[in-house]
Amino acid sequence: MKIVKKVQRKLLKNSRECDAFEYGLGCDSLGGVVVEVRGRHPEKGRVVNLECEEMAYILEGKGKISVDGVEHGFAAGDIILIGRGERYFWDGKFSAFLSSAPAWTVRQCNAVD
Repeated sequence: MKIVKKVQRKLLKNSRECDAFEYGLGCDSLGGVVVEVRGRHPEKGRVVNLECEEMAYILEGKGKISVDGVEHGFAAGDIILIGRGERYFWDGKFSAFLSSAPAWTVRQCNAVD
């Protein structure tokens, strides 16, 4: 069992439009982060996870996600599953809890387009 307190989280500046607060679980099979998005992320192009799947629970706000060229709107209370290999970007003003399996790493996430 492990508890990661809010004061223990680490701020990762993904871009001007996206702050990520990483909760270090110390677990290779599962990761967790809270993101605050204020616009398009990434700023241009799309990203793809080569190894992990991500599940996002929208805490507040609304926006859209474009996955493999198809746009989907979302709002607070929605859950989104992004599969391994899907190319996507976020756009909107929202915060979300993202869980990934296995744990998300920079090296497995690639910018595309």
